[in-house]
Amino acid sequence: MRNLYKYILTTIVFLILISCSKDDTSTNSIPQNELKELTIFHINDPHGQIANFSKIKHIVDQEKEKTNVILVCSGDIFSGNPVVDNHIEKGFPMIDLMNKVGFDISVIGNHEFDYGEDILKDRLNQSQFNWVCANVAMNNTNIPEPDEFKTITINNLKITFLGLVETNGKENDVIPSTHPWRVKNLTFEKYQNVINNFAQVKQSENSDLYIALTHLGESSDINIANNYPYFDLIIGGHSHSKVNTSINNIPIFQAGSYLNYLGKISLKVKNKKVESLDYTLINLNTYQNKDNSIQTLIETYNDTANLDDIIGFSEVYHNRASVGSFYTDALRNEMNVDITFQNTGGIRNDLDEGNILKREIYSIDPFNNGSVTYTMSVAEIKNFLKGSKASIYYSGVSSITQENNTIIIKDQNNQTIDDNTILTVGVNDYIPAVYDTYFTQTPTLLPYTTAETLINYLEHHNTPINYTSINSYFKYQ
Repeated sequence: MRNLYKYILTTIVFLILISCSKDDTSTNSIPQNELKELTIFHINDPHGQIANFSKIKHIVDQEKEKTNVILVCSGDIFSGNPVVDNHIEKGFPMIDLMNKVGFDISVIGNHEFDYGEDILKDRLNQSQFNWVCANVAMNNTNIPEPDEFKTITINNLKITFLGLVETNGKENDVIPSTHPWRVKNLTFEKYQNVINNFAQVKQSENSDLYIALTHLGESSDINIANNYPYFDLIIGGHSHSKVNTSINNIPIFQAGSYLNYLGKISLKVKNKKVESLDYTLINLNTYQNKDNSIQTLIETYNDTANLDDIIGFSEVYHNRASVGSFYTDALRNEMNVDITFQNTGGIRNDLDEGNILKREIYSIDPFNNGSVTYTMSVAEIKNFLKGSKASIYYSGVSSITQENNTIIIKDQNNQTIDDNTILTVGVNDYIPAVYDTYFTQTPTLLPYTTAETLINYLEHHNTPINYTSINSYFKYQ
């Protein structure tokens, strides 16, 4: 009887092993030369724009009925829409919508750091998609460390994404283009110094495709294709370009910015190589269909933002240069200083003719920069302008000009100001953070962001604005 039991037990174990073996065989029996299909949808640099997420959801869901689909983002999710940037939980609407639309993965962009460490930690914890970035270390900040690379398996396909972010934010430092005070506890490396560490990832992961998901800009993506040809594709961001090209037989894509477009990469993969590729850049502004549930959520976020209060009137349309003149003049009046400067890159929108809404000011100045003042000599101001070669708008003097290697600053009476003259200077706190070698004093911190300062100015000055005849731009050449 004992032998019978032993026989029965042995037979059962044998049958189980055979069954498992058959299952393993069926799983691994997919021939390597089978043609596998995949669609990758991609966006980059949405900068808080949420209006077209309902269209993306509709497009992606339709495609999922036909084939394998992955939805990716190449960074700069934040900064640019007051509905997102001034939400009670900064950035929350963007991540909420990306979760519900079904994003799979994103690289960290330079503007992901704009809100500071605590908010970035919250937004990464909120995300239901993967984050990748191989050239950042979060150190002891409690911000979740992104994966250097991540492999996503969908049906019989394995796709690995390596993330890289730009680090051109400050001269003589290695940080992304964000407020330096908001990344002071993090460590970054230039992508060129780390990318070789991941040359064999496709082999080690046994992936069908190896993709560089970058936030570096078009020229850097081209450099990667020429000098680090490990990748089957490069999907990029940062330069806000529309890119559909192939360098060194590596396709490179970028889908504009501000969620105006959705890139669609249709692939056939065989023997771990791209057999064929079709690319479509979908104009979301002309696409008509929407997912109703996502559209309702978008409208809820817009309606509860309270950004449509009228705070002023613009007599004419102002381009960004004219906005820069208005911006610095308003800051100077509200900050009660002699002269103000604003970096040109900090002016992010034009100003339409007619009523000025609160949301327009936040779209012009989306970065939540603080307002600070300094006391500086004219010689120190010239040293800053000459040494930094910063492109700036200014207010408080009649002109700043250059004659040969000399900077000349003239007062409102068109008289040259002596180098020893002491002036009070008002700026956003990004400028002294980036150019800290020229701003060595401890600043006076004002209680408002620069955007709030502009809003205060407009709410207390009823005169319509018109700065189209003023040229207050300077850059040392």
